[in-house]
Amino acid sequence: MERFLENVMFASRWLMAPFYFGLVAALALLMVKFIQEFAHIVPTVLELSDTNMILSLLTLIDLSLAGNLMLIVIFSGYENFVSKIHVGDHEDKPEWMGKVDFSGLKLKLIASIVAISGIQLLKQFMRAAEVDKEVLMWLVIVHLAFVVTGVLLALMDLITARAHKIEPRH
Repeated sequence: MERFLENVMFASRWLMAPFYFGLVAALALLMVKFIQEFAHIVPTVLELSDTNMILSLLTLIDLSLAGNLMLIVIFSGYENFVSKIHVGDHEDKPEWMGKVDFSGLKLKLIASIVAISGIQLLKQFMRAAEVDKEVLMWLVIVHLAFVVTGVLLALMDLITARAHKIEPRH
């Protein structure tokens, strides 16, 4: 009975696979949004002010960072929680693929979130004359909360890694 329950629990990891395939579909939707934003910029590029052009480009960068974040979650999550992705020594295989553990995944996620938050904050600063100062203040506070969270996660991982190194071996 115990072995059966353990096998069922182990097989339950496959329940996560549809989540990752759903994220692949969401990545395709994000690509559609990127193309839509790009297509919106192209016909107006000559009329856009420098500031509006930079804001438009920051939107594209923001979307690409979100896409990168999704790929990290898809690849690392699937490999850490479901099954290894077998692509052999394919020349396009990302260097980090198969090497990012849960701790590394957390740090990559928070770093991506901080970058996305930073871009959003920069976009608002570039339109500071149009943005309510209280909204701007809250955006800075939220961004700093993400930064502090990232630093604390990295610090916890560092402390944990050091603790494992100094534990006596049996």
